[in-house]
Amino acid sequence: MRLNVLDTSIPSMQKINLAEYRDRVLGCWTGKNIGGTLGGPLEGRREFNDVTFYTQKLNGKPAPNDDLDLQLIWLIAAEEYGLYRLNERILGEFWLTYITGHWNEYGVCKSNMRNGLIPPLSGSCNNDRWKFSNGAWIRSEIWACLFPASPDEAAQLAYCDACCDHAGEGIYAELFTASIESMAFAIQNIRKLIDLAILRIPQNCRVTQAVKLACFCYDNGVPFREARDRIVKDSEDLGWFQAPGNLGFITLALLYGEGDFERSICLAVNCGDDTDCTAGTVGAILGIIHGRKGIPKKWITPIGNSIESCSINTFPQNYQSSIPRTVQELTERVIALARRTTHKTRTLPEFGNTATVFTAEYLQKYENSDAVAKRIWNRSPYELTFDLPYGVFTVEYDSGPYVTFGIPKRLTVRMSGVHFIENVVSVKLLLPEEWNSEGNSECQMSAKFWNTVSAELSFTPKRFSGVFYDLPIEIKLMDRRNSIIVQLPLQNGEVVFDIDRIDQGFYDRLDRNRSLNMVR
Repeated sequence: MRLNVLDTSIPSMQKINLAEYRDRVLGCWTGKNIGGTLGGPLEGRREFNDVTFYTQKLNGKPAPNDDLDLQLIWLIAAEEYGLYRLNERILGEFWLTYITGHWNEYGVCKSNMRNGLIPPLSGSCNNDRWKFSNGAWIRSEIWACLFPASPDEAAQLAYCDACCDHAGEGIYAELFTASIESMAFAIQNIRKLIDLAILRIPQNCRVTQAVKLACFCYDNGVPFREARDRIVKDSEDLGWFQAPGNLGFITLALLYGEGDFERSICLAVNCGDDTDCTAGTVGAILGIIHGRKGIPKKWITPIGNSIESCSINTFPQNYQSSIPRTVQELTERVIALARRTTHKTRTLPEFGNTATVFTAEYLQKYENSDAVAKRIWNRSPYELTFDLPYGVFTVEYDSGPYVTFGIPKRLTVRMSGVHFIENVVSVKLLLPEEWNSEGNSECQMSAKFWNTVSAELSFTPKRFSGVFYDLPIEIKLMDRRNSIIVQLPLQNGEVVFDIDRIDQGFYDRLDRNRSLNMVR
């Protein structure tokens, strides 16, 4: 999925004061570091906590946190490719190369990609236990800061990010946080932000259910502790470390904290579960709303301004040396990239030295974004896209890439975004001789300028060695001699990774961090 470039013919009337923008972005990263550091030692606890300040020996540095690590790599990818050329494949490749974290959905994602199940298959396949978990929404701030007050653009890249290691609720959660963080550059009313962000995810999903429950509790005067227990009960069937419950905790902390930075991050941690993630996101949101200048110094002084990483590959050295080392450096590089991006389309807010201005018409669009939002969240988790020189070729599996020998498998193929008036596109599955075609293994589609055309193909797989097989698909325009071959990954049944071993390593890491960091 590549980010859509919006109409460039209409000059933007939306203005963002550059100094204000800088303060809000710096506040975002500072709040992220503070919340992650506060919640780190209590990560994974299921009981209600009673935290009021840091519990670690800090020595002027924040706790390392993978929540921020992946965003540093996303920044490098965006700087290299540009925001309008980024897609899920590029992010997946950067992840494989530069991120060392292997726990839970991170490990499943990387194993899938190494076996040819590229995004979004890497997040939707072999990942039932963790595809709804927290690894995606914890890294949404980069898209919001790069697209301030532009939630549609932020959400599109949040999808590309989230689908690498999540599906369904795990993706909806990052769409929610990226939207609320982006809109926070224009709107500072917390309840309004929550209501608008809910509109950008499916209304029948579990994240929406948890967020609305938190809002109901706050609106009806339910005591905080009881409200927290209701969120736990509502999400207990999903288990711990899952997105819906933790998004419910974030919503509780924002509402019951009533805009107070200190109170809000502590409430997030006191809910338990994925505490470094919930407090880090709450800190980031309030950092955007209040700016760095609005964060109490008592929270900044103990951790300083450095960025401490824990899951970034130290090789090759050229990338390691380009990773931001302070929140100030990260802020300046985000600002530089965001300013360059405004030249791609005049519909994005412009940066300057004048006062920040958002028209009522522009803000009204936040409430009427169904078409954009639905296009994002309705994407099939079993759909692969291939960028061709003359358009986009898409293959959607029926029920995923899993095949059973001797059982027919159906595919839907599409062509869209072609650059010619009309041409016939031939699509052919290059099946091994011993495989049979059920129905059609070849089709022809009449593709027209910017229209989408589709057809169904089917085949019956025979036994192949190993678990994975790459099926070649030939794509050819009828007026050209040459063809293009893409590889379609197939999997023999479902793979169960050694998740118990991965889980044990995860919980061992939590226990080790607690023993090292807790003040005695």
